[in-house]
Amino acid sequence: MSIASIMNFFSRHPKIKFKFCTVITLFLVAVLPWNATALNSPEVSVLQRSNIFASNKTEDLIVKSLMAISSGEIQTALDTLDQVLATTPNFKLAQLVKGDLLMARALQFQDFGSPNPNSEDVVGYRDEARKRIERYLAKDTGNFTPEPIWQLDRSQPYVVVVDADKSRLFVYKNENGMPKYDADFYVTLGKNGSEKKYAGDKRTPLGVYFTSTKLPQKLADMYGDAAYPLSYPNEWDKRQGKTGSGIWLHGTAHDTYSRAPQSSDGCVVLSNQDLNTLTPILQQGNVPVIVAKGMEWLSANQTPKDRQALLDAVENWRKDWESQETDAYLNHYASSFSNGSLDFNHWAEEKRRIQANKPSVDIKLSSVSILRYPNSPLPMAVVTFNQTFRSNALDSQMRKRQYWVFENQQWKIIYEGAA
Repeated sequence: MSIASIMNFFSRHPKIKFKFCTVITLFLVAVLPWNATALNSPEVSVLQRSNIFASNKTEDLIVKSLMAISSGEIQTALDTLDQVLATTPNFKLAQLVKGDLLMARALQFQDFGSPNPNSEDVVGYRDEARKRIERYLAKDTGNFTPEPIWQLDRSQPYVVVVDADKSRLFVYKNENGMPKYDADFYVTLGKNGSEKKYAGDKRTPLGVYFTSTKLPQKLADMYGDAAYPLSYPNEWDKRQGKTGSGIWLHGTAHDTYSRAPQSSDGCVVLSNQDLNTLTPILQQGNVPVIVAKGMEWLSANQTPKDRQALLDAVENWRKDWESQETDAYLNHYASSFSNGSLDFNHWAEEKRRIQANKPSVDIKLSSVSILRYPNSPLPMAVVTFNQTFRSNALDSQMRKRQYWVFENQQWKIIYEGAA
């Protein structure tokens, strides 16, 4: 069917056009944060100089088509939808909106996604539209950073943040230890939401994780072009008794451009186009990935309020260890501390034995990374660093990871082990 024939139909049936446009308008009013009035596109970034422009264009066009319909600009909406489907014919949300136009012509249009507006698939498309529209209307993305990124080290050129509320994956580049916005992408999360607790619950975990390199084996088509495992369950997840595995960043089946916001078994899913854009970053492995709900965003002149206090605590821990003042050193550990094999009492016993003769030691820390752990009952942070330890009996270097928790007005170590 040509655009001209649809336009002619609407001109001969203004009531049908009015109803169609009204339904789309009501849908938009229901989902849009209308206080966000500026129609901003993400600023140009390092990643956007590759093929990210196509992804942004696709998303912008589907939103513009919906907004054109709500304004009664049917010709503009159809032209825009045709642009989308010419480049991404497997974009099911765009197919749905185009289908609604055709249903209106057949006098069968009743609601968004007619004739089954309440089906699981249509509800998913509606949610996807809402998430994409909210992002399209978001203000000043490049001027705000996620609060959990406290400090990056030189081995972390990028950090990824997944905002579970927004179904959005943000990429930040490391500039002298501080994050700078680079790009963002729509993502799909678990069918049952976030905060994974056990195997098979179809939820996406919340926390701080690190990627592995691309899985080398051939995968089922549902995983798309590639899959990058996340380090779930991490040390803190295991402490809490959380179970499950196989949480990946991966693509979509090739007959589908993107999936509904909540339709994975717990993985973070991107379109193949977006995943391939991220390949130069992800293929390096060990990329920090923060997954959070209720994300706090900081402006450029704001710093996390507890960051300096934690940095001071880490340095005092190093000094007290180097001085071999065992009581002062052990005071940096929480009573609930565990390194995965020793609890606090056994840890303290071992340290008192080693430090009984107060050997002369030299301890240096470098490449310190601090990521505040999201959605934890108490303020908590993951601190990772290179540690150099020298004494008469030992000369060692290692990459170490600690979990610090803020309790009773003090930062304390709750876990310590190799990174």
